[in-house]
Amino acid sequence: IQKKKEKEQSDFPSHRPKRVQIPELAATIFKRLFPPTTRSRSRSRSRLPSCFAMDFNIFKLCSGLKFLGYLMILLVAAIIAVSYYVVVVITWGPQLFHGAFKSLLSFSIIILFHLLLVLLAWSYIMVVSQNPGSVPENWKPTSEENLEAGISTSLSDYMVLDNSASTSLDVPESRQALSYCRFCRNGKPPRCHHCSVCQRCVLKMDHHCVWVVNCVGARNYKFFLLFLLYTFLETTMDTIVLLPSFLKFFKEAKGHSNSPSDLALTFLAFVLNLAFALSLLCFIIMHASLLSSNTTSVEVYEKKGIVRWKYDLGWKQNFEQVFGRRKALWLFPLFAKEDLENIPALHGLNFPTCSDAES
Repeated sequence: IQKKKEKEQSDFPSHRPKRVQIPELAATIFKRLFPPTTRSRSRSRSRLPSCFAMDFNIFKLCSGLKFLGYLMILLVAAIIAVSYYVVVVITWGPQLFHGAFKSLLSFSIIILFHLLLVLLAWSYIMVVSQNPGSVPENWKPTSEENLEAGISTSLSDYMVLDNSASTSLDVPESRQALSYCRFCRNGKPPRCHHCSVCQRCVLKMDHHCVWVVNCVGARNYKFFLLFLLYTFLETTMDTIVLLPSFLKFFKEAKGHSNSPSDLALTFLAFVLNLAFALSLLCFIIMHASLLSSNTTSVEVYEKKGIVRWKYDLGWKQNFEQVFGRRKALWLFPLFAKEDLENIPALHGLNFPTCSDAES
């Protein structure tokens, strides 16, 4: 009987769960996260780093920077509120009733402060809310000259995966115009790059700005430059008009001639405005240089070693490619209707080159 029971148990498999070893479990998880990829025939794809060949997109972690951007908006609002309270309410507002020269000076400072503040806030709202430019779904180039030249290689054979890939793959210029984004699964127009924070392709992408929680691209680059300009002018003016109060800070603190909170806010407002004015001056000089050569921050590395940048049409036309031709609207975050119709670069899909201008 005992032998019969043992035989019956050996005929049927045990229902106990099979114990999984930790090394085997780790290997299984690794294979699911990073499935093996087949070797491509294309020479360009073989040069790509191994991390780009994985289906696991580690750059999705960068989207968490958006949360930091919303905190930056609150920080900008707080700095503006502190500066407004110190300049208008504490320092120059009470001098409106002193009469004679002081009243005229304080009135002029307050008017200029509010004018710059309105232009600053207007430009900031526009650069935050305006779409920098997205690639239309299933986009294809309007001209088929590249195909007629004998380019029979499929788009997947020369994918441009990130901002620096176009320089490291040694892809011909004609093929770069037909580049393809494997993250968005869509075509990429010239000067278009994929943003790891926004998780999308941006037309004529300059950079992703944490302060505006948005990318700076073809359709909001003017608003971003105006925001830099007016913020620099506002902070510089605040630094100058608060300088006398800052010099009297220690004297007033010793004599208790003012409340401690007002003294602390005056000191804080002066230091913050001075720091922002100095840092923004560097950014304005950098972007003025980029604007004069019709170059973005991403393209600075692409144009190294090139004798003449193909998008450089001269400083006047380069300026019009961003600000438009209507001079009356250059200092306002607006575009004229005729500029939007006649300047393709403002839409971010087509850009004139030096060869087009010469022909």
